[in-house]
Amino acid sequence: MYVGRFLVVAPDVAAYRVSSRSFPNRQVIERDGALTVSPTPDAPETDNPYISYNCVRTTDDSAVVGNGSQVDPITEKLELGYPARDALAESLLALDYEKDDYDTPRIAGVLTSDSASIGIVRRDALLVREVEEPTLVATYEKDTPESFAFGAETAAEAAREAYDLDFEHAVCAAGVARTDDGFSLAIENGN
Repeated sequence: MYVGRFLVVAPDVAAYRVSSRSFPNRQVIERDGALTVSPTPDAPETDNPYISYNCVRTTDDSAVVGNGSQVDPITEKLELGYPARDALAESLLALDYEKDDYDTPRIAGVLTSDSASIGIVRRDALLVREVEEPTLVATYEKDTPESFAFGAETAAEAAREAYDLDFEHAVCAAGVARTDDGFSLAIENGN
């Protein structure tokens, strides 16, 4: 099944995976303390604004994962002291779904020092929920947050498990986990 980009948010860990039929030549790289989806060196030139973006950013007490430019304003709102629910809802609503050929939803998740939340904005809805068990949301097919079996406990396990899930067209993945010292990050580019 092809579900497009997806994320899984659990109480202490989150993962984001790029799955793509149209633009498979992408990777996750670390840049300026964030994890960024970017074209691989051999990727064809494109002016598509949805190809490169921060997919994971952290603050002192929160981590944000998502499939596009909404990651940055969500992070900024958290830094200003917004509750996770408000940062997700306001940013997703303001940016709305992607205005591409598929009306691609924007998805995002937040881990704070004591909670986890997930959100999606589609053409027909904005959904934001606090989660107490692993929860998946995807851009296609599974575009309503749903409970999901996910056993990762570390950032590296989260990135690897998301990459290996049985959804079509895996490209790359990122993981984040709450630790005693903040948040740890991991990348899985399928190498």
